[in-house]
Amino acid sequence: MFSNVINSIGAGSGLNSAQLVADLVAASTGAKLGQLNERAQLNSSRISAMAATASALSTFSDAVKETLNGQGFVGELVSTRTDLANATVLEEARPEGLPASVEIVQIAVAQREMTDVFASASDPIGERTLTITNGDGSFDIVIDDTNNSLTGMKDAINASNSGVTASILTDNAGSRLVFEAQEGVENAFTIAQSGASPAMNLSNIAVAADSVIRVDGIELTNSSNTVTGAIPGVQLSLLAAEPGSSLTISGDSEPLDVRSLVTEFVTAYNELRQSLNAATAPGLAGGSGGPLAGDRGAREVIRQLSQLTATPLVDSGDFRTLADIGVRTESDGTLTVDDVRLDAALELDTGAIKLMLEPAILTDTNIGLAGALDKISATLQDENGALAQAQERLDTIRESIEERREKINDEGDRLREQLEGTFAGLERQLSVLRATQSYVEQQFASFDDN
Repeated sequence: MFSNVINSIGAGSGLNSAQLVADLVAASTGAKLGQLNERAQLNSSRISAMAATASALSTFSDAVKETLNGQGFVGELVSTRTDLANATVLEEARPEGLPASVEIVQIAVAQREMTDVFASASDPIGERTLTITNGDGSFDIVIDDTNNSLTGMKDAINASNSGVTASILTDNAGSRLVFEAQEGVENAFTIAQSGASPAMNLSNIAVAADSVIRVDGIELTNSSNTVTGAIPGVQLSLLAAEPGSSLTISGDSEPLDVRSLVTEFVTAYNELRQSLNAATAPGLAGGSGGPLAGDRGAREVIRQLSQLTATPLVDSGDFRTLADIGVRTESDGTLTVDDVRLDAALELDTGAIKLMLEPAILTDTNIGLAGALDKISATLQDENGALAQAQERLDTIRESIEERREKINDEGDRLREQLEGTFAGLERQLSVLRATQSYVEQQFASFDDN
């Protein structure tokens, strides 16, 4: 009878305490960890979806900006006389008035003065003070026993910040120093000498002159051969003058078709919006929703994008918003084009639509389509913006889940230690019982033998 009691506890069959401990710990922590893993997986999918949303928004904004980069309506600029002038598009500007006829009457010239020839650049030239005077003021160049040479004078001039630079030219006859200013009459200079006799001889080798060009018959004067403002959105680099001859500045491609641009924009926008709709779709009838269902950061992205068609892109003109040219928002947030209204707008003033989509001069109130998208993207992804806050919130949840996972695992480890101690004590008690059982059985056996 006593043996049956021991066997019922498990001592007789050999108690597998390790398996019992593992099973009990798993029963205690398994459900909790299972729920936590589901939360972690959902949060991970939300983090991925939020990152994809931010990336898609930036990519879309960059793509629109690349299309409307100042050259979208003209292509690369070309000159019919590259020996006379080249042209480039100014940064963040859109060329206007192309093709343009340009006549280069005169190029800008920098004043240049040259000294007499010396045997070498290191020979003494006499201690003296040179005073350079120009529109920026007067600058004294002191030649003393520390820099009494053409080389010393050159270095002193170049360190004077006078706007005049110096260089040394050397040939078989010897060395001479050349003074040179920036291009244009306003940068002309004079040089006075004192403190040495005789004075150093200076010869003028170039007289300062401004550039003179005629753009479509209008004469314009500039201090430089790099001319901006003569053609809106264009920088001209003048190389040589040829009075009486004209060159043409134009784009190398057909102007970007406005209708095609609007249509392509709507198509690309709709792809972005449909992906957002899928990511934020609520779960219906027990089904699973999108990973960002109910997320307020994603809702803010959708809210701001939904306002795009009504956002003023310019502050004046017949067309100021996308809605003005027939782009409208549907109930699902996607865009459609009212062809009749767009055709009427194009017939009325295609140029005004171009200037709305890409203003010639960008300002706070003339932002264009790319600027409007940039503003939305920047607002959402600013450190206090909806996307950044949503990503921070999801990261906080992820960290909380990991902390909870560690806590559950720690609780499991403590339970394991407790159970292992309990079963170790039980094993000891069973060992005592087995010894007692053996003794009692021996005693009964001896009674039977008697």
